[in-house]
Amino acid sequence: MHRFNQILGTLLICIMTCNISAQEKTFPREEWQSKEASDFEIDQDKIDTLFNLSFEDSATQSVVLIKNGFLVGERYADGYDQLSYGTSWSMAKSFYAALIGISLELGEISSIDDNVGKYLSYFNDDRSVVTIRDLLNMTSGLEFPEHEHENMFFRNDQMEYVRSIGMEKSPNTLFEYNNVNSMLLGDILLQVTGKKADTLLRERIFDKIGIDDATLWQDGTGSVMTYCCIDMSARDYSKFGLLFSRNGNWDGDQVIPADYVNETFSTFWESTPNWWTDQKRGYSLHWWISKNDEEGTIFNASGKFGQYIFVDRENDIIFTRITKYHPMPGSVQNWGIFKYLDINNVDLWINVTRILHKIGLIDLSKDLTTPNTFADGESNEFYTNYGEVIDAIADLSRD
Repeated sequence: MHRFNQILGTLLICIMTCNISAQEKTFPREEWQSKEASDFEIDQDKIDTLFNLSFEDSATQSVVLIKNGFLVGERYADGYDQLSYGTSWSMAKSFYAALIGISLELGEISSIDDNVGKYLSYFNDDRSVVTIRDLLNMTSGLEFPEHEHENMFFRNDQMEYVRSIGMEKSPNTLFEYNNVNSMLLGDILLQVTGKKADTLLRERIFDKIGIDDATLWQDGTGSVMTYCCIDMSARDYSKFGLLFSRNGNWDGDQVIPADYVNETFSTFWESTPNWWTDQKRGYSLHWWISKNDEEGTIFNASGKFGQYIFVDRENDIIFTRITKYHPMPGSVQNWGIFKYLDINNVDLWINVTRILHKIGLIDLSKDLTTPNTFADGESNEFYTNYGEVIDAIADLSRD
């Protein structure tokens, strides 16, 4: 009987210890702490499935999986490692939108339901009906061409371009993924703080969560490109995902107001246009909702060519995937010989410059200074596998 009690006691201790381990949470300090998948009762085969799906696309540079603040898996393409930069493209929208929540908390912005004209004098015309919430939810009603204002990227003075965009329809009626909306957020932040958005991002978020190696891009006049273009490692992108998974709190410091995070992770648009997947995707405050059903809820920051930070807040899981990138020195755009061109067809420009690069007439890594994804970083299979990837992330937390 005594022997039986000893065995029973040992089993109970083991069960309690395993449970504590499974619930243990942390924050990365100078380095991420690592744990095995088994420490969280996650089947390693499920992680392998997720990673293999991601790397079926040759454009994949890095994937990183975080559970409860611990690094439980990562994989890199040949020639890349944990220090290798990716570029965010539109994932940056989610970063800069977080600063709006902080300005709300500090009283610099009184409400996201304020009219934009309260903060930007050039909006005191027929655009005066647009609110900050309309910008954040991509429902401003501002002019929306086929290129979604991607051609703004090629302008030396992008704020001059933004100020010229007029109204097209009533706000808060239709989802239109408009890059101008996001660029306007940076101008609002500048007006209410006196600081540029890249400085605010470093001071108010990056310094607090331990991101000290990043490039935040500006246009040729020094305006921060708040609709795109933050370069950093997959591990550091994952820190931003963890911040949102923890309701804006970082080791006791409420970096982003919890109610703003909660509102971000509430569906505003139930569905959005099916650009490259039949997977139903929602949207709220510059974040995408990639899954919201009985199997789980997964939000993500998203960027052109296949950049993602997926967040499963309920299960405290972050999955980051970025594509191959060849960073260049500098953080201010310089278009060199291309600055004289009026570029209105983005896809044509990409194809032509890649051909000129291939035949040796230009060197895209030397003749201009800008974020630039080459053909090797442009996703194909990942988009095809998108639904399976989302299900694989959700499956990590299922028995």
